[in-house]
Amino acid sequence: MNSMELKYGCNPNQKPARVFMEDGSDLPVTVLNGRPGYINLLDALNGWQLVTELKRATGKPAATSFKHVSPAGAAIGLPLSDVEKKMYWIEEEGELSALACAFARARGADRMSSFGDFIALSDPVDVCTAKIIKHEVSDGIIAPGYDPEALDILKAKKRGSYCILQIDPAYKPAALERKQVFGITFEQGHNNSVIDADLFKNIVTKNKDLPAWAVDDMAISMITLKYTQSNSVCYVKGGQAIGIGAGQQSRIHCTRLAGQKADNWWLRHAPQVLDLPFKEEGLTRNDRDNAIDLYIGDEYEDVLADGKWQKLFTRKPDVFTAEDKKAWIAKNTDVVLGSDAFFPFADNIERAARSGVHYVAEPGGSKRDDLVIAAADAHNMVMAFTGLRLFHH
Repeated sequence: MNSMELKYGCNPNQKPARVFMEDGSDLPVTVLNGRPGYINLLDALNGWQLVTELKRATGKPAATSFKHVSPAGAAIGLPLSDVEKKMYWIEEEGELSALACAFARARGADRMSSFGDFIALSDPVDVCTAKIIKHEVSDGIIAPGYDPEALDILKAKKRGSYCILQIDPAYKPAALERKQVFGITFEQGHNNSVIDADLFKNIVTKNKDLPAWAVDDMAISMITLKYTQSNSVCYVKGGQAIGIGAGQQSRIHCTRLAGQKADNWWLRHAPQVLDLPFKEEGLTRNDRDNAIDLYIGDEYEDVLADGKWQKLFTRKPDVFTAEDKKAWIAKNTDVVLGSDAFFPFADNIERAARSGVHYVAEPGGSKRDDLVIAAADAHNMVMAFTGLRLFHH
């Protein structure tokens, strides 16, 4: 089959809508369940490229959680700590496969943004991973295959309408890609840039101590950015994107947005959050996620106000003060920051330092590179110039 009809385009009024292969060949995607939409397929195909590149660069299973053509999270399959299992609501799941760990990390980085996501996985879906996905609000998934029991679990989601796509892992896109805007056809070469350890050899700071795990995290940041709407930056720690700032017109706004997300992820490790006395009955994961987001933000009074906390907690939690949050954030270390284009000003480095960034990967090429390098040196950071811009639109 070389054509697939869709429900509608980006919006319900945009009909008819379909995807098709211009050369008459079969589509590399098979629908196993549900009916994909236009944006679903954009998320699925971008997500698939991201996870296959992550696996190629690191040798580990990879996962991403996509929303509106940008990743909300991305990760490789490293083991989860007990704290992370508690943060991601999977304490009761037992032993986890590497793929399940990758998904839990990708989904857990920014749970607010991942709500209603489209999932991409680098490996065939096993039962362990399917059981975790079962409990999350998600629109669909793309993977190279499914264990029969895992497929049955996923088919039951959304009252049987969950979108399940299987992609041919051998598929390679044409060298040229095209799209239309306002009736005008754009054409460009497919972005075949390879992101691996060699990309990070040009270290421009005084500190040149770049361990192997930081190289992996740099690769994760840059591969994630390759499929994120520009301008974009990505904070990574321990094999997991913890803050992604996408589609901002100013790079410092990207850095601030992603930094805030990284801070929120780290604040969820704090005892004040881990020990929130949630009621055991009547609350969904999403209820708890929303409450935590308010509790660690400036809207904590909305959660702790009289008449509201009783609906969520067995007792009224203490306020997580601004001073306590600042002190906790200061404990975060060894974070990697990647940027899809050069930093034009040193303010990006200063903001990144507040969120524990010690390693930076960016293309370089700004007129103010010397000032950016000096700022990195002032914080004893390790910064690599990649020479590779990764705009994505």
